[in-house]
Amino acid sequence: MSTIQETIHTMAREARRAARKMTSLSTESKNRALLRMAEALVQQKEFIRRDNAKDLAAGREKGLSEAMLDRLNLSDKTMDSMINGLKEVAALPDPVGEVSEMVKRPNGIMVGRMRIPLGVIGMIYESRPNVTVDAAALCLKAGNSILLRGGSEAIHSNLALAKVLQQALAAENIDAAAIQVIPFTDREAVTCMLGLEELIDLIIPRGGEGLIRFVAENSRIPVLKHYKGVCHVFVDETADFDMAINIVMNGKVQRPGVCNALEALLVHERIAADFLPRVGAALDKAGVELRGCPKTCAILPQALPAGDSDWGTEFLDLILAVKVVPDLDAALEHITNHGSQHTEAIVTNSYANGQRFLREVDASAVMINASTRFSDGGQFGLGAEIGISTTKLHAYGPMGLKELTTKKFIVYGEGQVRV
Repeated sequence: MSTIQETIHTMAREARRAARKMTSLSTESKNRALLRMAEALVQQKEFIRRDNAKDLAAGREKGLSEAMLDRLNLSDKTMDSMINGLKEVAALPDPVGEVSEMVKRPNGIMVGRMRIPLGVIGMIYESRPNVTVDAAALCLKAGNSILLRGGSEAIHSNLALAKVLQQALAAENIDAAAIQVIPFTDREAVTCMLGLEELIDLIIPRGGEGLIRFVAENSRIPVLKHYKGVCHVFVDETADFDMAINIVMNGKVQRPGVCNALEALLVHERIAADFLPRVGAALDKAGVELRGCPKTCAILPQALPAGDSDWGTEFLDLILAVKVVPDLDAALEHITNHGSQHTEAIVTNSYANGQRFLREVDASAVMINASTRFSDGGQFGLGAEIGISTTKLHAYGPMGLKELTTKKFIVYGEGQVRV
């Protein structure tokens, strides 16, 4: 067994041991730990930023894209977001121990369900070191331990964050093995994790499609995942143009390198001649490259002809596919064929069209008159999120506290035996 395998086996066993201890932690203990972690991030900000600077420098040397560097950067805004996220999770109701569905059976036994932690979560992710804190916070509050394997581009940042978080746990007499970052960047570390089905209960990959497919294809442990975020906005014929432009610009331009960014714009043909020049001018000013269908290109001279591969592509850049569609039916058909079950939006003043879009679109989040960028655990009131699932089984959409727990049956009896 290699050194990497030995180390990861040891870390996973320690995580399992910590998970058993976590089941007895009170809500007050978990909340104190979360608040201490937030305080520690404030106090250790310069230490964390110094190690993050090492990753950023290495990333620039490797030629990482601006979108990747943006994900990697622990800016003041990102640090504040992590700190606030910890505080928000501490303020959320603790789902662990919640009893529901208690029913008295004819024989007198009481049968109900109790919400419990999942156990040990294995997280495999790329670039974003803030995921380290978000995932740790949610897993701690939900009573789980977590084994984190970040990407090589963020290794210094992740190890620094883990050190700070573990010190905060130890100060609250909580097993520091509840939050661990694997110190290896070799692919062997991922492969080893994926085979530890006796020690790890769930794998959550978060990153590019290639990583997620590798994890899904090689894991012996259940995987919660989404492959990519191909998010659409359909501008209906009844849409308010100013509202639609604001929604499109926010979805595409605010942060193009994230999974809830807008990747394709669908426009009803009855308004295309009036709407496309207005939204096109705004997008052009923001430096967005448009790739359009023939009707779009006829209206917008700056648009490049879209290829077949542009429909259903997650650009993660200032690139937007644009298509003129005959009606709502055509928009729904396009989304069915090219969407990724992540987030879809309609801009409309028609109640009937909005409700039909809500019912018929198969996605983990569906919006009426709102930006796709709202598809986020924090924006949905979940506190920090550990990821977004498009797999439907167990969780669908942004995953918060409750999605990191499950339910077991509980029975109260008075001596009954089965006959």
